[in-house]
Amino acid sequence: MVTQGWMFDGILYIYALSLLFYFSDFVGANQNAKRMGTGLLIFVWVLQTIYLVFNIIQMRADFVFTLFEALLLFSWLMVTLSLILNHFFRIEPLVFFANVIGFAVLALHFFSHPMGSPEIQQGQALNELLFIHATLAIFSYAAFSFAAILSGMYLFLHRQLKGKYWSPAMKRMPSLEKIEKYTFYSILSGFPLLLLSLVLGVIWIALRGENSLLLDPKVLHSTFVLLIYLAFLFLRKFSQSSSSRLAWWNLGAFAFMIINFLVINLLSGFHQ
Repeated sequence: MVTQGWMFDGILYIYALSLLFYFSDFVGANQNAKRMGTGLLIFVWVLQTIYLVFNIIQMRADFVFTLFEALLLFSWLMVTLSLILNHFFRIEPLVFFANVIGFAVLALHFFSHPMGSPEIQQGQALNELLFIHATLAIFSYAAFSFAAILSGMYLFLHRQLKGKYWSPAMKRMPSLEKIEKYTFYSILSGFPLLLLSLVLGVIWIALRGENSLLLDPKVLHSTFVLLIYLAFLFLRKFSQSSSSRLAWWNLGAFAFMIINFLVINLLSGFHQ
C-alpha cells in the first residue's frame, strides 16, 4: 500500500508538472515548454495505462463497472485525446483545460477508492490528498514571493534610472527587461500550481461531504487571489499596461496572498 501511495503521488506530481509546462506554452507560445509538457504527459499516460490494465486484469473475474472505474477511464481518455489534439492541432487552451479536468478526476479516483480496510485507508488517502494540496500551494507561494521581490527590484531600478541616480547596488542587478521577464516566468509557474492546489482542496471537501466548506473564507479568498494573478497574466499579454503598472499590480496581488496566508487562515474553519 505504501508503494501504491507513492505511485499515486508520483503520477499526480508529474501530471501537475506537465500542466505547468503546458500553461507556460499556452500563455507565452514556448515550444520548449510544450515539448517538456508533452513528454511528461506521455509518461503520465503510460503510467495511467499500466494502472488501468492492472485494474482490469485484477478484477476480470468479477468485474463491475463502478463510478471509480469510470473516473479512471475518463481521466485516461482526457489524457489520450489531449495528446492526439496536441499532435495534430494547435489548440493549447483546450489541451491545458482538458488536462486540468483530467487531473481533478484522476485525483478524485485515487483518493476516493481506498484499498484494504475502508476506514483506515480512506483516512490515509485524505491525508495524502491534503499533503499534495499543501505542497502545491507552498510551491506557488514561493513562486509568487520571487515575483514580488523581482517587482520590487524593477520599481527601484526604474526609479533610479529615471532620476538618473547611480549606485553600486545597481551594478549587481539585471536589466529592467530581464527583471520583467523573470517576474512573468515566476507568476507563470505559480498560477497553475495554485490552481491545482485549489482543485485538490475542493476534491478533499467533496470527499469529506462537507460542502459548506466551499464557502469557507480560505477557499473564497484563495479563489480571489488566483483571479488577481490571472488578471496580471491577461493584462501583460493583451493590454498596453506599462511594466511599472504591472509591477505595482503584482505587489498588490502579493499583499493579498500574504493576507490569505497569515490572516484568512485564522478565520478558516479547517486551515488553522
